Formats: sequence, structure tokens, C-alpha cells
Amino acid sequence: MTVLDPPAVGSGRPGGPAPGPASAAPRRAPRRRPSWSLILSIAVLAFFAIAAILPTLLATHDPFAVELTRALRPPSWQHWFGTDESGRDLYSRVVHGTRESLLIGVGAAALALVLAIVLGGLAALAGRFTSTVVDRFIEIVFAFPLLLLALLVVAILGPSAMTGVLAIGLSTAPGYARMVRGQILSAKNAGYVEAARALGHTRARIIGRHILPNAMRPLVAIFTMAIGQSIVWASGLAFLGLGVPPPSPEWGALLDAGRPYVLQAGWLTFIPGLVILVLALAATITGKHIQNRLENGEGA
Repeated sequence: MTVLDPPAVGSGRPGGPAPGPASAAPRRAPRRRPSWSLILSIAVLAFFAIAAILPTLLATHDPFAVELTRALRPPSWQHWFGTDESGRDLYSRVVHGTRESLLIGVGAAALALVLAIVLGGLAALAGRFTSTVVDRFIEIVFAFPLLLLALLVVAILGPSAMTGVLAIGLSTAPGYARMVRGQILSAKNAGYVEAARALGHTRARIIGRHILPNAMRPLVAIFTMAIGQSIVWASGLAFLGLGVPPPSPEWGALLDAGRPYVLQAGWLTFIPGLVILVLALAATITGKHIQNRLENGEGA
């Protein structure tokens, strides 16, 4: 008579191997390293931040020193970005113009998002009549050509850095307001809001503790991307002669100053335009990364 071996303790079948301990913690997925595009974008933003705070640390020449004997010289080891029609070092002027350009970009983006939060919040949370009126107002302004609205503001107030902030902020606010309205409506219909209502929380508490914090979360990424877009719009206005007037080294003013020399000295428009493109691209990549982290529920 054959004697059967006793089943192994904890096994699923007689004689089967015993499984590992049930209390073993699952392995965490390895954290993905930041992409090279993100690292490069952060490095670019850090460079421009230093240029805005301490421009003399990066500049190689006096940005306002006129030397007519060196006018319109192409890029070289002595003048990395070449010289303008007055012999001023273009690289140093780009570095010193970073502060004003960033102030316009950050100011316009901040103004646009503040107006967007107010308009979008009223459209999503106010009473039926107020919501309808605000919705129609947003749609009318949004349908108005952005560039034409900015030109109208500049024509009324005159060209200056503050006018650029107002023109771009007012022109881009309706688009962001539609996004804010959608975010608030999405949060308003979420399950945790229904649970808060069932628990008897007041409307003000639900809005302040549940709806607004979750609806405003994506605006961190939107604000980052809006800075680059605002700088691009400000440069476009300056290229049309409606930006900061010369001899300011603001990037849009540099584009406008180099326009008469496009064929003779193309670097006067190409290099400032490339700098604007690089900053806008770096801000967009960083903003997209922040947005992805927030959407995936990871800590940014």
C-alpha cells in the first residue's frame, strides 16, 4: 500500500510548491527619468531667469554703448550675435532685454488667468441669468480676432510695456475662461461633490473646499505655457511697431529695429526671433510635463 505524501502547507494542490508570503509588499514601478527635452527646457528657463535677475553676469558688453565703426558686423567670437546698426552688441542687448520681455510675458499670462478665473467661475457657478450673460460675453470676445483686439488696446493707450501686458492679457483671457468654465463644470459634477452635498455641506464650503481646488489644479501648467505664448504675441505687436519703443532691448523691439536690415543683416531679426522661439518652446515643454504629472496623479 502506497502512502501519499501530505500536502504542503499553504499550497493550492497536494504536493504543490508553497506560495510566497501573502504579506509581501508589491514591487513599486521604477520611477522614469526625466526626458532630455525636459532637462534641456529647465536649463533654458534657468538661463533666462538668471539673465532677467542678473543680466550683467551674462552680458559681455554694454548693451547701450554705440560704436558706429562696428555697425552691422556678423556674429563672431568677439560679438556672439553680431552688432546692430549702431554697433551695439546684440547678445548683450538680448540678455538685458530678457527682464522686460519676461515681465510682459508673466504679467500678461497672470492677467489673462485672473480674468479667466473670474469669468469662468461666474459662467459655471452663478445663477442662470448671470451665467448666460457671462457665457455670451465670453463667446463674443472670443470670436473677436485676437490680434485686432490687441491692436485696438494699443491704439487707445499707446505703445508701452504696460500696454502690451493689458493688450495681450485682455485678448487671451476669453480662451482661458472657456477652459476654466469647463474645468469647474467637470468638478461640479464629480462624485466627491455629490458626496459632500449628501453630507450636508454648504454651497460655499463645497465650492471652496472641493470644486475650486480641483478645477484650478491644471492652471499651473496652463500658466507656464501662457508665458511663452504671451511673449510671442508681444513680439508680434512690437514687430508691427506697436510694442516697447526703442532704444529698449526688449526682444520685440529688437525685431522691429532689425526689420529694415533683413536682407543686409539678417541676424538682427533671425537671432531675436530664435531666442523667442526657444523660450516659448521651453516653457511649453515644461508646462506639458507638469500637466501630464497632474493628470496622472503624480507629485510634480
